Amino acid sequence: MTPTPPFKPNLKRKQPSSNAQAANPNRSAKRVKVFSARTILSQTSDKALNKSGELDVSAFVKAREYEIKALEASMGASKKALSTRAFQQVPRQLRRRTASHNVKRVPKRLRARAAKEMKDDNTPPVTARSRNPTARIRLRAQEAKKIRGIAALARAKREAARTKKGVVVGDGIAGTAAIILPKPKKDILTKPPKPTSKFRKRQIHKQWLPTHLFHAKRAHMTLAQEPLWRFAIPTTPTEKSYRVTHRAGWMRGCVAWDMSYMSTIGVEGVEASLVGVLRCLGLPEDMLKYNKGVKWRRGTRSWRGWLRERDGSQQNITIVEVVWCLSSDGSPGAHQDSTPPSDQKAKTKRSLIIRVHPSAFLQLWNEVLKLAKMQRPAASVEDLRFEIGSIEIMGPGASEALAGALHPILRGSTSSHESNSPEQMWPCLAGVTNSASLPLNALLGFEISDPRLHHPPRTVELPKSTSATDGLLQILASWPPDTTQTTPTFFSRTARLTASRLLPSQKSINRRKGSALPGAYPSPLSTDPHIPILLLASRPETGTGQGSWTLLLPWKCVVPVWYALTYYPLSTGGNPRFGGLQEKRQICFEQGVPWFPGDFPGTKAGWEWEVEERERRKAEWEKRPRGKRVEWESVDLGRGRKGEVGVGWACDWERLFTGVPVSEVPAPTEAAEATSMEESGVPPPEKKHVADGSPPLGIHHLSQSQSLRLEAPLSPTALATVAITLLHRGVPKTCARIYRFPTTDAALRAQWLALRSASPKKSHKNPPSAKYKQPSKDAPVHVKRAELAASLLDTQPTHSDTWRDPSMEIPVAGDPNYPPVPGEEDLIGFVTTGNFNLGEGRGTGIGCIVLAKVWDAAGKGKGKERGKEGLCIVREAGMSLGRVAQWEAV
Repeated sequence: MTPTPPFKPNLKRKQPSSNAQAANPNRSAKRVKVFSARTILSQTSDKALNKSGELDVSAFVKAREYEIKALEASMGASKKALSTRAFQQVPRQLRRRTASHNVKRVPKRLRARAAKEMKDDNTPPVTARSRNPTARIRLRAQEAKKIRGIAALARAKREAARTKKGVVVGDGIAGTAAIILPKPKKDILTKPPKPTSKFRKRQIHKQWLPTHLFHAKRAHMTLAQEPLWRFAIPTTPTEKSYRVTHRAGWMRGCVAWDMSYMSTIGVEGVEASLVGVLRCLGLPEDMLKYNKGVKWRRGTRSWRGWLRERDGSQQNITIVEVVWCLSSDGSPGAHQDSTPPSDQKAKTKRSLIIRVHPSAFLQLWNEVLKLAKMQRPAASVEDLRFEIGSIEIMGPGASEALAGALHPILRGSTSSHESNSPEQMWPCLAGVTNSASLPLNALLGFEISDPRLHHPPRTVELPKSTSATDGLLQILASWPPDTTQTTPTFFSRTARLTASRLLPSQKSINRRKGSALPGAYPSPLSTDPHIPILLLASRPETGTGQGSWTLLLPWKCVVPVWYALTYYPLSTGGNPRFGGLQEKRQICFEQGVPWFPGDFPGTKAGWEWEVEERERRKAEWEKRPRGKRVEWESVDLGRGRKGEVGVGWACDWERLFTGVPVSEVPAPTEAAEATSMEESGVPPPEKKHVADGSPPLGIHHLSQSQSLRLEAPLSPTALATVAITLLHRGVPKTCARIYRFPTTDAALRAQWLALRSASPKKSHKNPPSAKYKQPSKDAPVHVKRAELAASLLDTQPTHSDTWRDPSMEIPVAGDPNYPPVPGEEDLIGFVTTGNFNLGEGRGTGIGCIVLAKVWDAAGKGKGKERGKEGLCIVREAGMSLGRVAQWEAV
């Protein structure tokens, strides 16, 4: 006999994996635990009857007693099975990867519960003192003891030397003698501060921000071997923060960023030389000479705008912020032609600072240094990158958080602040919910005390009465600091370095706080440092939206202020949130403001960013399997066109300016190619990569004021940044293609123009004609059912469950007669940043377009489309569907 074949299970259904339980054993164990806890043991009633069938009372009572105990035990076990431990009740922002058995590592409100749970479970608490030291720990303790002894001897020698020279040292807080400061380094680049030996090896190829230790525990940082602009910068918090950032920046709370990676350039010299440098850098003449810039030249306002090169094609470099030091004599800073300055004022030296993005720092530094040496008398330039740090904070609670963290110091020997002075007015600004309500580019300069002396910070009182609100409105309307602002000590290098070196240690701060009364802050001492700060209020370039505060202060004083800000209890609840680079880009995107350098590919810094992003997106595309990534060669663009325009993962500006690649057309001769390039006005493509990283093909960027001027002739490689808003549905993504309306096909242009006026209709499952008509009341039941069935079956064909009137000729996306996108000759730009805008409630984007093509199309078209805004067609890379959008220069 043949052996019986083994049993084969039915394989029609997907069998569970044999490793399912092994892959997730905790989940299976938890299910078993919960099931066992909810199972109640019981006995049958037969046990309570004797052999004759009569009821045995004692046996019946014992059985019910057993069941009651089982019920109670099951209730207790079920409660414990679904209960959570104390360390599981920690808020999301305080959670860590592993639970700690140290009671002190959970919030104070949960420590008693955690201690009780550990006692019930007989879990031994783990502390540093109770831990059994290993051989490595003992060795490290011995080495630390030796190092402390050596440090104590060195400290004693230094104190003895100071005492011998007549320097009196206080109680370990600060010395009373003048600090010897190093000589300033003029006209040369400075080196970053030497880090401590503990972290020196981690900063060989990069520089840490002052708040690096804070962010490294709470945020994703740039890769160790791939720093960004030679800094270790936080990219985004570890927790989900996209919607939370939107709410904190616009609705309730605030968001803070450590912007110390922003570079600062100091320029000092006579006023005429400084004005000459700024004029060569492209500042408007009305700001340098006329009444429009009087407050800025005096030093009570800041200025934000573009700087350009002096020589060559005078291309734009970057967006900067320029702040003058307030002149001591109160002069406006620059004189008109009718009133020539006196000799004494002409010889008086003044200073200013220029804040620039680190990606464009070196290019601007070389330009400023060259222009400063060309002036007569020459101006001196100083690199202040590692002397000045900055914090930016925005949101409805930004002013409140700053007012609670920054405590002004009295001037001189006065017992109170002067009337309407910045120090006296600063606490009154806590009720400002939007810094954009302040005067344009207003600034405040004063000195503050060490924020650690007021830690933990307390919630400030906001104006609630009508009189307090009226007083705040009066301050915003008159703005007294325009007349009461004195020369900020922030511009003094001596004041900045002295404040940095006089910062007491945290140990001495704790000692003073311990000796203070309970609930009271330590009393100020004469040796406490006076930290000079400069506050800059700004508003978005779009004119509407939430403004922001920028706090400038010494580099080493950033950490105390940062902790005071992040731990400040807001009146609306919670604490200020911190953001990374992605949150900064998100806020700019929601405001409709371009972010430098990502949205400015026409600049050198923006082109370098674009090249890096191309490599990153290409690597992500190559990681995907072939079946799950876009095949660019097979993209159907309609009318027999196949393949993506240019490289799909990049904003292919080379393809836009040079046209169809050589592989798709017959190769022309060099003479014919040069002739065609000259006729089109585009310079011939360079054979080699540009050595200095500048954009190829002469691509350059225009500012908003330059793009709005209808000047002729216009360079064919000039780019302008625009804000894009889709008129209907859809979300523009990064690298999406921007087309103008067709210029060679009149019929296709008419179809797209018809879509412009089409408004999205609400979807209807059934057309109006197919509505069910109620039959007469006397009709029999079978007639009613027949008419109901006929009305349900007699419907017109719909597309995507959406009915439209057949007489309406305007198609929607997805219809067979939906117009295809225009040809490559109508490509005018790319989307550099695109997503769903939570502020607008629809898809928006930031992109760059070629103005020459837009104006050329406006000249050919019948309508007047030239000017500040216009219409375009946006198509996502790898997709064939285009959508009508509106662009506006920003």
